[in-house]
Amino acid sequence: MATKCFAGQTALVTGATTGIGRATALALAARGVRVWINHRDQHDLAQRLVEQITANGGNAWAIEADVSDPAAVAAMFETIEEQGPLDLLVNNAGVILEKPFLETSEADWALVLGVDLAGVYRCCRHALVQMKPRRNGAIVNVASDLGFLGREQYVAYCTAKAGVIGLTRSLAREFAIDGIRINGVAPGPIATAMVSPEHMSDEWMAKELAIPMARLGTPEEVAAAIVFLLSPQASYFTGQMLGPNGGSWMGA
Repeated sequence: MATKCFAGQTALVTGATTGIGRATALALAARGVRVWINHRDQHDLAQRLVEQITANGGNAWAIEADVSDPAAVAAMFETIEEQGPLDLLVNNAGVILEKPFLETSEADWALVLGVDLAGVYRCCRHALVQMKPRRNGAIVNVASDLGFLGREQYVAYCTAKAGVIGLTRSLAREFAIDGIRINGVAPGPIATAMVSPEHMSDEWMAKELAIPMARLGTPEEVAAAIVFLLSPQASYFTGQMLGPNGGSWMGA
């Protein structure tokens, strides 16, 4: 039944070679979705993921594009459209920066906002151009619990993720009448390469591991929430932010 509900659909997952993106691509492919694996200069990882999906009887293609580059995003969606309609979009590509605000440069700010917020805007815009005439489609944007909570030394990241939350809710209101559902997930700390002792300070890790469930989440747990929001089982969900976060954020 889970496979049938996605029968014949095509998805694009940005930042799909590792972590949450990879887990989401695998979960969708296992349910019969044809998956475009977006990456930025990770050709080997992308190809191995395509081969894994294909070996398991699925369909997948790797596609390179830096979501902070408007021309690259436009070219990516043109290529996808040439192969058939896009039904599902998961905006997962992101970067994180831990730096005191007064040490955050213009270049730092532009990098984080360019990928984490403007990249989501660009992909949503191109996807909606394709989806609106068909009056069908579903989008899930990956935000963060820090988009609600804020965090010292993560001002650029928190600002971008708060923007993703606002973008998601605003687009959901605008395109609901067109039959397009737009939701998001706001994960807490997840065990990925981005969130690890090698990349984060001891103070950050101590705060994140103080969450009620006292552990990091897994990419697969976030992917399960994303797959649900994309599925027909979530047909009355739009403008929602699901929180696979171990209790780190319990707000609305």
